[in-house]
Amino acid sequence: MPNIILTYWQEFLKYIRSTDFSKAMVLTFAIGSPVGIFIWLGNFEIGVVLAMGALLSSPSDIPGSFRHRNIGVILAAMLAGIVSIIMGYASAYLWLVLPFLGILMFGIAYLAVYGFRASLVAFAGLFAIVLSFANISTEILPWERGLLIVGGGLWYLVLSNIWNFLNPKHHTEQLLAECLELTAKYLKTRAHLLTETAKREKLQKELFILQTDLNEKHESLRNILINARRASGNSNYARKRLLIFIELVDILELAMANPVDYSKMDEVLQEDRELLERFKKLIKKIAFQLDEISVVIEKKKKSSTKEIRQYLKAVEENFQEVRMLISSENNEKTFLLQNLFDYLEKQGQKINTIVRVLHNLDTREPVLLKNKEVSQFITPQDYDPKILVENFNFGSPIFKHSLRLAIVILVGFSIGLYFSFENAYWIILTIVVIMRPNYGLTKDRSKQRIVGTLIGAVIALGIVFITKNQVVYGILGLFSLTLAFSLIQRNYRTAAVFITLSIVFIYSLLKPDVFNVIQFRVIDTVLGAGLAALGNFILWPAWESQHIKNVIKESIGANKKYLEEIDSFYHKKGTLPTSYKLSRKKAFLEMGNLSASFQRMTQEPKYKQKELAQLYKIVGLNQTFLSALASLGTFIQNHKTTAASKNFEVFVSHICTNLENAIKGLEEEETLKGFDTARTEKAASALLKTYKELLVERENQLKEDPVKDQKDVQLRLQEAQLVSSQVQWLLEISENLQKTIAKTNFS
Repeated sequence: MPNIILTYWQEFLKYIRSTDFSKAMVLTFAIGSPVGIFIWLGNFEIGVVLAMGALLSSPSDIPGSFRHRNIGVILAAMLAGIVSIIMGYASAYLWLVLPFLGILMFGIAYLAVYGFRASLVAFAGLFAIVLSFANISTEILPWERGLLIVGGGLWYLVLSNIWNFLNPKHHTEQLLAECLELTAKYLKTRAHLLTETAKREKLQKELFILQTDLNEKHESLRNILINARRASGNSNYARKRLLIFIELVDILELAMANPVDYSKMDEVLQEDRELLERFKKLIKKIAFQLDEISVVIEKKKKSSTKEIRQYLKAVEENFQEVRMLISSENNEKTFLLQNLFDYLEKQGQKINTIVRVLHNLDTREPVLLKNKEVSQFITPQDYDPKILVENFNFGSPIFKHSLRLAIVILVGFSIGLYFSFENAYWIILTIVVIMRPNYGLTKDRSKQRIVGTLIGAVIALGIVFITKNQVVYGILGLFSLTLAFSLIQRNYRTAAVFITLSIVFIYSLLKPDVFNVIQFRVIDTVLGAGLAALGNFILWPAWESQHIKNVIKESIGANKKYLEEIDSFYHKKGTLPTSYKLSRKKAFLEMGNLSASFQRMTQEPKYKQKELAQLYKIVGLNQTFLSALASLGTFIQNHKTTAASKNFEVFVSHICTNLENAIKGLEEEETLKGFDTARTEKAASALLKTYKELLVERENQLKEDPVKDQKDVQLRLQEAQLVSSQVQWLLEISENLQKTIAKTNFS
């Protein structure tokens, strides 16, 4: 019990230190300060509208460059102000309200074609439309209200910039700590795969999700750290964080580059389960160190040199203990264990490097690319007006979502008008907040919103029964508002609880009938959530089964490009080219997109989950193929190798042909490219012959002089064995992938 309490306490402290909480505190102050000041000045309504402007602009305040962040918040404030003016004048005429509501909802939501930041700017406009029905101000003219909303947004931006100036590294530190923690979780999951045979399918699915999350974190960190490096130049802080990030990317690639054949391992080591338990403990210790480093970064703690040395010594002792368990016999069991041990040793070295970088014991500089090359690693957003035209059709998910949202909003607003609901705008507010382009996510958010609202309503009722004190309501309303803002990205259901509490208590200051407020809040939320889910279900639903084919195609294409880059590097060697790194990044990101798409599909109705078993197999084969590619690429990068042989080229050509045919199968092309399998069989025989010749050469040298170091032959032997086995495995996977796609009905 004490351990559980301690864990919860540590999680609470982590939450308090998070950027989500600090941003919520800034927003609460941005909202509360104008209200407080103008109550004191005797003009409450002006304070409320300024607070509204701060609230509307805040969602667009997401990490990025200083310029992008400021432009995003300013545009959000201006859009909210303009929309508020339009709806303010239109609201006087009912015949104007409905067409304006529909057109503005569609047009503003459609701005999301320009990416995530644009979608948050658009959300400010959508939210402003909803709040224009709140009738908060009776004396302020619509144009004055619009200007005050813009002013409130600028007030929030000033406070946000002051906070970022005082804490410039806060978000980077948190994101890096989260990435370390997530990487540790990834390694722990792989550790459980060694021994928990009954849960392997479930654990493999968890790995897919974790890899997707890690790819997203890596992409965010990559953008932040590269921009920070550009801005601050050669600062020690930027250098250290970039080096740690590079090691984290390498840890994930190394993990993927060392896939374990679990069925073979179970067969070979069925009598040595204790050995696997020892390996599992070692992996968990390595992962634990990543957890510890994440805490050090998050809390900005400093360890002494003595502590660092003790840690490094403890890690080495752990490895020595496990090394003693591996016999020197030349058999399959030893080979499996030695490979696993070598992999863990490399991971241990990566983590040691992070520790040394963190404590200034590693002074090397990260390899810097030219600005033109660096920009290729940052995903740019194109703001060309042509994108609006290109997406104006039912093939665009954003177009369908915008049209769907506009129709459902009109239905919700009409229901509110017809039945004369009090605060009927809560219905359309719920729809705007919940509705997403994807059915599964909308359904999930609807459930969370309803459950959170009901819990919040029950808590509010309990508090209202206990006290009738307006001051208590005001304090609880402000406190709930802060918690709601800080939890929206972390736990939507809990955020919904505090959103309900804040609204109930804030309204209780304006209207004495709190029970009525709670009643209508629940009814409006349930109705809005139901309409959102129903709209996604019946109006041009974007089922994942309709799009997953293209996601698979992108992933296979990215893997093919990655293989071609590995092949090119094997021939040329030297410095790793930018094109290689970009193709590797693309392959990992596309694999993450495929895993995410499959996960979304599992959230959809059963009858829409077409060919789920086959698709899971395709996702698994693609994942395995990428792991084998990473393994081959990592070996070629980190070892001295001979020139790539013509036999290797035959295999690469055959694998690429299989991948091209798999893509053609997705495009439903009947004419597939042929390949002379006899050439591949001949190449396989030649590779095996080379391996056997090297094996004989090695054995002869050992007989002649056992003491002499024969490292050159040993390296060539290792290369022949690994390259041969990897290309044959890649060929087998590519053939299975092609056959599985051919059998899968995507229509």
